[in-house]
Amino acid sequence: MNIINDFISYSTELIMNGGLIIGIILIVSESFFPILPLGVMVALITNAYGLFLGITFSWLANCIGCYLTYLIFYYLSEKIIYRFLTKKMQEKINQANNKFKKISLPTLVAIITLPFTPSFIINILAGVSKMSRKKYLIALGIGKIFMISFWAYIGKSFIESMSDLKTIIALSMMLLIAYLISKIVSKRINIE
Repeated sequence: MNIINDFISYSTELIMNGGLIIGIILIVSESFFPILPLGVMVALITNAYGLFLGITFSWLANCIGCYLTYLIFYYLSEKIIYRFLTKKMQEKINQANNKFKKISLPTLVAIITLPFTPSFIINILAGVSKMSRKKYLIALGIGKIFMISFWAYIGKSFIESMSDLKTIIALSMMLLIAYLISKIVSKRINIE
């Protein structure tokens, strides 16, 4: 329990004392390396700067990272990725790209807003499919503000509840139950 509180205190203090740049760089990097825990980084920045500034900094950083990923795949997909694919694979990818490119703006916003949607994949698909920048940026701006707000709120509540032993036990039990149910369902319907 003290370890968690010490980590939160140290991270919050680090971010408040000039580590905001590090936090923003980590959030931008999450767009390239989805293994980084976006929710934790947003929660720490929000804990350090409050909800409004924390959400604003995190939203801007996440949008920048997503847009950079989009741009890389927008310009390099044909030069790099397509060179290694057969004609048949290129045709299938082009068909999928055309379907993705035609997604309506509200649908794209909804996909981006979902906190557990892998934004890395959405960024790549938008870039490879040559989705218009205007459509992508509008969807990104709208969708990410809600997704970041979700993580900021959940993260702040989570950080505040980490000092309560009952909450830690309840969260651990829910995680264990979810894991056990998924294992049972996986065996019953033979999904790996």
